[in-house]
Amino acid sequence: MVTSHQVRLILAFFISSFLAVRSYKRKSLDLSGIVAGFLVMTIHFASGFRYAALPLVVFLTSSKLTRVGEDKKRRIDVDFKEGGQRNWIQVLCNGGIASVLVVIASTLTEWQDKCLDSKQSEIVTALIGGIIGHYACCNGDTWSSELGVLSDAQPRLITTLKPVKKGTNGGVTKAGLVAAVAAGATVGVTFLVFGLFTVRCATSDVALKQLLVIPVSALAGLCGSLIDSVLGATIQFSGFCSVRNKVVGKPGPTVKKISGVDILDNNGVNFVSVLLTSFLTSIASVYIF
Repeated sequence: MVTSHQVRLILAFFISSFLAVRSYKRKSLDLSGIVAGFLVMTIHFASGFRYAALPLVVFLTSSKLTRVGEDKKRRIDVDFKEGGQRNWIQVLCNGGIASVLVVIASTLTEWQDKCLDSKQSEIVTALIGGIIGHYACCNGDTWSSELGVLSDAQPRLITTLKPVKKGTNGGVTKAGLVAAVAAGATVGVTFLVFGLFTVRCATSDVALKQLLVIPVSALAGLCGSLIDSVLGATIQFSGFCSVRNKVVGKPGPTVKKISGVDILDNNGVNFVSVLLTSFLTSIASVYIF
């Protein structure tokens, strides 16, 4: 007899395969990114449709925003790729931690969806909170970067508030920060809406408290973007290349330093910011829910 979990596994395989092929055709992912993305999505779909909805909304909205203002971004971004094509490292930096948390949470709940409820289980609540924080951070960072660079306002370095060139790591704009809040809230709304169909809370009070997911995820989006910017301004190098006439991420003879030291690249900064935001959101969730 086929169980509901086995059905989810079968659906996970086919849906993830469809998304992988679609992403490759639209140049959203390269071949290595396809493989990594397939694994991440399969894990999430097999664990529950509400978990799967989070990376899906992040990926779809991010891919869409990447294509907005491509001509302008091409002039600014030294690593610009058509469609924002991502590889396996970028996929795992944006989905690896959450995949581990999803597997642990699903194992503890016997693959059943649960409400955020510390009275029922602090560990599960912390894990789910970490997953929400993870994707709020990813979405916040992407929306902030993709929309902030299109703003007419000159970015300011988050550590000194001095004006810097567009494309400088750690540079922020008001538009970018607002976008980060909206991106985080989008993740919260997605989690809440899908939860209406996948889970029943123990009491009406617990159910009503789930609405707090939206402001929590909005703050996680902002927090993740700010952490990413601070790391980018301090332990990620930014310099202006006089030959390419662009901001670059590596020192060189024709590069004048703007900020930061060359310790982490963009993927490393993303990973650390996601890790910290996931941890902070998991702790906050235990006290809030």
